[in-house]
Amino acid sequence: MDTPQHLPASTLIGDAIVNPAGEKLGDLKDIVLDTANGGIVYAVMASGGVLGMGEKLFAVPWHALRLGGADENLILDASPDRLKNAPGFDKDHWPDAPDTGFVEHGRTYYS
Repeated sequence: MDTPQHLPASTLIGDAIVNPAGEKLGDLKDIVLDTANGGIVYAVMASGGVLGMGEKLFAVPWHALRLGGADENLILDASPDRLKNAPGFDKDHWPDAPDTGFVEHGRTYYS
């Protein structure tokens, strides 16, 4: 099956994010857009917790994700152990407008 080149964001929100070994890392919580240039700044991955309580959110560069696998999950080349030390934020303290350093740190962490 060919991977679609264009998808509505609503079809991806809530989808599982797994690593290449198929281990679940989290779920796609949201997609943050740059309204000035129309690009995607980062994907928000939620991991851990129960029913949204205690989950940690991660800003994952969009280019670090790919759609694929038998279940058409989003794939992130990271291990569950790598996420334990990954920079994140909680649901009540989303970055309002991440500065260049915040976005660049995410790019280098997942690249």
